[in-house]
Amino acid sequence: MNKNIFSFIFLMVCLCVYLVIPEMISAQPSFPDDPDQIPIDGGLALLSAAGASYAIHKFKNTRKNADS
Repeated sequence: MNKNIFSFIFLMVCLCVYLVIPEMISAQPSFPDDPDQIPIDGGLALLSAAGASYAIHKFKNTRKNADS
């Protein structure tokens, strides 16, 4: 019974060390306040859609020219 208690305590200490030490090591300083965030929408979505349509257009033209 004494060995079981020692094993249980040892397991709990190892578990606590396993969970706490990485938090202490990888702790990063936080920002003093929330940084200003810029929403990425509207213009960037429009540019990516235009780029995708241009790429599809060029791909179709190169396939059409290769077939001719």
